[in-house]
Amino acid sequence: QVQLVESGGGLVPPGGSLRPSCVAPGLTFRSSTMSWYRQAPGEERELVASLSHDGGITNYADSVKGRFIISRDNGKNTVYLQMNSLNPEDTAVYVCNARRLAIKLNAWGQGTQVTVSA
Repeated sequence: QVQLVESGGGLVPPGGSLRPSCVAPGLTFRSSTMSWYRQAPGEERELVASLSHDGGITNYADSVKGRFIISRDNGKNTVYLQMNSLNPEDTAVYVCNARRLAIKLNAWGQGTQVTVSA
């Protein structure tokens, strides 16, 4: 079973920045689309950003465009989410996902809490 491990969440004031990271097993990571989702209390999980296995294709939710940047380091089996200009509406549990349709892979991490508050 594939295990993804997130870290780097925390409490930050409005306007601040965080960069959570997610580590995934090597073979799975390098051939998978990696994504960050988030889920706020009482809300459905939503896609925040995704990045193709070669880093060539990115997608962002409209609410984070221009503020968040997803990136990956295949040498470290790690995907990052640089989050800038955070606001209270960004408060949620951020969860990492690895997906590769060819092998029916759809793995999730446990999530890391991000709280934006003064």
